[in-house]
Amino acid sequence: MPSLDGDKSVGVERRTFLQQLALGGVALGAASGLTAAAPETLHAAAAIKRHKRLGTTDIRMADISFGGSRLRGDGNLVYYALDKGINYFDTAESYTGGNSETIIGQALQGKRDQVYIASKGGFGPHVRQGQMMHTLEGSLRRLRTDYIDVYFTHAVNDLRRVQNPEFHAFTERAKEQGKIRYVGLSGHGGRLIECLDAAIDSGKFDVMLVAYNFGQDPSFVQRLTRRFDFIAVNPDLPRVLRKAKAAGMGVIAMKTLRGAKLNDMEPYQKDGATFSQAAFRWVLTNDDVDALIVTMRSPRDIDEFLVASGGTKVTRRDVDLLERYVTLNDGTYCRPLCDACESSCPENVQIADVLRHKMYFEDYGAERMAMEGYAKLAHNAAACAECTHQRCLGSCPYGLSVPELTRQAHRLLHWG
Repeated sequence: MPSLDGDKSVGVERRTFLQQLALGGVALGAASGLTAAAPETLHAAAAIKRHKRLGTTDIRMADISFGGSRLRGDGNLVYYALDKGINYFDTAESYTGGNSETIIGQALQGKRDQVYIASKGGFGPHVRQGQMMHTLEGSLRRLRTDYIDVYFTHAVNDLRRVQNPEFHAFTERAKEQGKIRYVGLSGHGGRLIECLDAAIDSGKFDVMLVAYNFGQDPSFVQRLTRRFDFIAVNPDLPRVLRKAKAAGMGVIAMKTLRGAKLNDMEPYQKDGATFSQAAFRWVLTNDDVDALIVTMRSPRDIDEFLVASGGTKVTRRDVDLLERYVTLNDGTYCRPLCDACESSCPENVQIADVLRHKMYFEDYGAERMAMEGYAKLAHNAAACAECTHQRCLGSCPYGLSVPELTRQAHRLLHWG
């Protein structure tokens, strides 16, 4: 395991540090070997410092790579990322109505041999392979390429989607035709763990893209949330990441900013050291994770984020920022991969998806994407507005007020 250290001459093993946090018996300021480190200065010279092999594929991708979910009309941002050493660009046919793929395709034309492109299709459990091929070919046209390096089945939360024989027949055919090189699945919702286990066991997937952040390490958060049974909910993600790594499956992390409420952190960020950098370094210290992707909206974002590239250590200042973020925001943050509340709702409201779109609207600043995604939900929070039984009240193991949050979400996201 990499070490955490605030002074390069003094190291503390990551596992030991987590045990100290979990026990709650050692204050951060007095933790053995942890001293305040001078942060890396944020500046325009920041660039990718490490490219890492993705599982057993032949892809060597930037450890902090480009997420294109918000990309609209600015190919210059793609050029800027490429110039900084980013060589992996993640998109999907649904991102910004296909504009994301179009812009990436235009920007990378003539540079295809320098980059890896990943895209996704949202295929339900009953979609036939012909429709899947049609979706893939649309992505290829927009991306102006003959092949996609990693093609994902998108936002998986249903075991039937992983096991759909039509999907596997489609990917085998697409590989034979040279239209895709590797097969992946992505997810951040409930029931994902069983889907990931099945995907690994099947041997039919090369890469997983999964929500993972510092707050999903039970040892980190336990001392801050002792009134909740944090470890009881989804303790299996670290196990699944280890299992994927052992099987040679590539692991890419997303949702690494734990809700991305970045404005809340501005008063605590000094000398160019930022919460985002701390969160990225935390993820990159996990040897079971190959790389992460994050939405990049401006050159300033890229310059800030890439300061954390190559990170194998988490400093004392990093941990201070992460703990501050948890303290400020965990009272309203809906955890990925949980879904503990959904069975409580007789109206079948997709609570986790509703709150995820609320997060996109409020914290990501992606109002249009959030409203469009919310409108596509089969069971949004319309029923919550008139609900009187509130059976979801008390269903969140983290103490979130589900009825209040879902009503807020519907007011924000409903087109009417």
